[in-house]
Amino acid sequence: MTVRNGREFLSIPGPTTVPDEVLSAMHRPAIEIYSGALEDITTSCLEDLRRVFRTRGRTYIYAANGHGAWEAALVNVLSRGDKVLVLESGIFALGWGEMAAMLGVEVERLPGDWRRAVDPAAVEARLREDKAGEIKAVLVVQVDTASAVVNDIPAIRKAMDAAGHPALLMADAIASLGTMVFEMDDWGVDVAVTGSQKGLMTPPGLSFVAAGDKAVAAHQNAGLRTRYWDWTVREGDLHYHKYCGTPPEHMLFALRKALDLLFEEGLENVFERHRLLAEAVRRAVGVWAKDGALEFNVTEPAERADAVTTVLMNDGRDPKSLLDYCDRKCGVVLGIGIGDSSGKAFRIAHMGHINAPMILGTLGVVEIGLGALGIPHGKGGVQAAIDWLAQSVPA
Repeated sequence: MTVRNGREFLSIPGPTTVPDEVLSAMHRPAIEIYSGALEDITTSCLEDLRRVFRTRGRTYIYAANGHGAWEAALVNVLSRGDKVLVLESGIFALGWGEMAAMLGVEVERLPGDWRRAVDPAAVEARLREDKAGEIKAVLVVQVDTASAVVNDIPAIRKAMDAAGHPALLMADAIASLGTMVFEMDDWGVDVAVTGSQKGLMTPPGLSFVAAGDKAVAAHQNAGLRTRYWDWTVREGDLHYHKYCGTPPEHMLFALRKALDLLFEEGLENVFERHRLLAEAVRRAVGVWAKDGALEFNVTEPAERADAVTTVLMNDGRDPKSLLDYCDRKCGVVLGIGIGDSSGKAFRIAHMGHINAPMILGTLGVVEIGLGALGIPHGKGGVQAAIDWLAQSVPA
């Protein structure tokens, strides 16, 4: 017996639920790729991506996932033998560094704590040691979806400036753009990357890079440039140059509608919605954790992301039974633990096209699963989430 029949809740940190309006926007015939309506869509999407990144710089659209955006960012500003400093706070900055190493870039890891954000003081100290300026770029993620840590990007920029270091600041905003504030220009970020399938509420398959003036200058002498990723090629006169070939038309129809939805709601309202729903999840997890079998992966409350929450299971418990129960019995798909938390944690996403019923439904199913499986937990987690929203969302 299950209570699963009905709409499945996809509560993983990407791909996230795609709005019906975005799915409907894709349901149309292909159109001509060299001029006309599609050219207008490209122009408007590139301009509106600047609004979301909060930059006056250049933006680029790739038919690729977020890892493609990583490679695009690297090859457009670096040369073989250059050195980058990767700031550890989970697995994704390290993955970006691994990609750089395969391209012939020297990679140095600044060790971090899986359960804490990057320490800006450690960044400053390391860069002060680099008297010769060998480090050409610093790589960091704003939100690591494995650890659920949020890093303080402006503080990292200040640390770089305090060290007087000329390295580029390259930020992965894949899990944060469209879920929380990201101020590319004001924060001094030189290159930013993101993907379509999280806060931007679009199916997987598009990725985006934004480049500031300093990055564009570095691009002129970059030795790793290849035709597909190359920014110069994509600045060509013809429309298909923007994609180095046939544009991903139906994904662009989806992106255009998703951006319209974001602006219709208002970005500040989008960020506030994410903050409120993320805190509802944290209130529930905080109650469940009182019995000791569960705990937040991120130990410092201020460093917990508004996009995803990673919950550790203690005493050697494997979260698989809970994941299976929530999915097979109730129709809620939770995120698995990855990286250091593999086999030790589950993740609750709260990003993109989400609202109170979706979050409360997910939390309710988790609490049902904890009870059904006899996993010790504090009672009343869902009620704590309800109480938080009741006091935070005024009548």
